[in-house]
Amino acid sequence: MTKRNFSEQALSPWMRSEGPDRDVVLSSRIRIARNLRSYPFPMLATPTQSHEAMEQLLGVAESGRLNGLGPLEELRLSELTELAKLVLVEKHLISPALANDSRNGALILGQNEDISIMINEEDHLRIQCLRPGFQLRELWDWASKIDDIFEEGVDYAFDEKYGFLTSCPTNVGTGIRASVMMHLPALVLTGQISRILSAVTQVGLAVRGLYGEGSEATGNLFQVSNQITLGQSETEIIDNLHAVARQMIEHEKAARAKLMAESRPRIEDRVKRSFGILSHAVIIDSKEASQRLSDVRLGVHLGLLPTVDPETLNELLVSTQPGFLQMTYGESLEPERRDMARAEMIRSRLETRA
Repeated sequence: MTKRNFSEQALSPWMRSEGPDRDVVLSSRIRIARNLRSYPFPMLATPTQSHEAMEQLLGVAESGRLNGLGPLEELRLSELTELAKLVLVEKHLISPALANDSRNGALILGQNEDISIMINEEDHLRIQCLRPGFQLRELWDWASKIDDIFEEGVDYAFDEKYGFLTSCPTNVGTGIRASVMMHLPALVLTGQISRILSAVTQVGLAVRGLYGEGSEATGNLFQVSNQITLGQSETEIIDNLHAVARQMIEHEKAARAKLMAESRPRIEDRVKRSFGILSHAVIIDSKEASQRLSDVRLGVHLGLLPTVDPETLNELLVSTQPGFLQMTYGESLEPERRDMARAEMIRSRLETRA
């Protein structure tokens, strides 16, 4: 397995690629939850059992079965600092749950960070695949192949009636969570977002913030995912999410067009005020930074800030988070110093990439 430093750059290599409808959908994700038949679920397993399960799953990768996926890195979380684990969370490569209880946790990470295989999180195995833009169906084909490779090497916990068995009952059945990360500022500004999100939840989908369950939808970023995993096939789950997300994309684009047609001076003023504040602020907290960056992102895609590079905005999503800021500065930062460092980071990046 290869060795690389995942904390060297805020932007994962896969995020530098273009994808369909990237102006609205930042990324698509498929996550597959699986457990080993011969061990209790992680929350009930003894340390010895958790260690054995980890070694068995790492053995699949070390056997060469995953070689077709390209270079991979093996990380045992017990060997990482708390700050390094926080950076992995901020880059969406591990969950907060795995970072907080990682005694026998591990991560198999793809070179482009588009494959993230978590071991001993809530379930023994969680296969996560990511791609830029709106690519759910292509992503499912890819994630399913990785799942097949592991199934050849280990014995999954499976019931003929209920399907794949998972720690959380809401994942039983297919064990898959498909999601899209969407930037929906125009729906928020036009007051349509509550109606849209209400309709989305009524068709069996969940809406969360940037960091999944329990997180706030800051910066007008919404993670839309399936809630139903039992009683539907994987294809039905993907198709349902795909159809609803496509409608949300079209609603957002229509709302942007309406804003430009009816309120262009106000939108341009909002966008350029936020750009001015970000370009000159000395202190800025994470919540304000998220909102201002959302305004700037909207301005870029409306053609109001043509000199700003969208890739820079994607990078700032991660590089301004507490863990990555402290990793960059090489020290623990108190809240006010962190807000100063965040402002400095944003000023620097907007100046060099605008």
